[in-house]
Amino acid sequence: MTTIQILTADQIQQKIRRIAFQVYETNFDEPHVVLAGVAGEGFVLAQRLADELRQIAPFQVTLVQIDLDKSQPAQPDISLPTLPPNYTGVVVIVDDVLYSGRTLAFSLQPFLHVAAGKIQIAVLVNRNHPRYPIAASFIGYELATTLNEHVEVVLSDAEREGVYLR
Repeated sequence: MTTIQILTADQIQQKIRRIAFQVYETNFDEPHVVLAGVAGEGFVLAQRLADELRQIAPFQVTLVQIDLDKSQPAQPDISLPTLPPNYTGVVVIVDDVLYSGRTLAFSLQPFLHVAAGKIQIAVLVNRNHPRYPIAASFIGYELATTLNEHVEVVLSDAEREGVYLR
């Protein structure tokens, strides 16, 4: 199977910085933004996005992790103990790849129990194969792929960091 590197580590960092500026520009008048990263590379992306936002934005950034098992057809209730039920600010759900929208649809579940003022979605790669009514607010890279291809995002291994198409 052929592997093609789509984005290098430097290009990923540029995309993260651009997404950070977009989040800031969209929410510049907010006092607080929660970044909720999907466990795995989505959470690593959220951490790096939080680092960038803390350098450029005056608002407070809170980082939380959404724990779910992407391989399960159904998910148990997901709770976020660090987010108060009366939170009315902005939530940005962060994941590495938007493929069908299924994972991000499950990721919305814990925010149905809070009065978040706005929920946005940030992804590093959007593959454009929607099966669920989920659209990303902030996209690092648009990539048209076939259903048989696989996109792998590596952020947690400095030696292999990149986006790969298999």
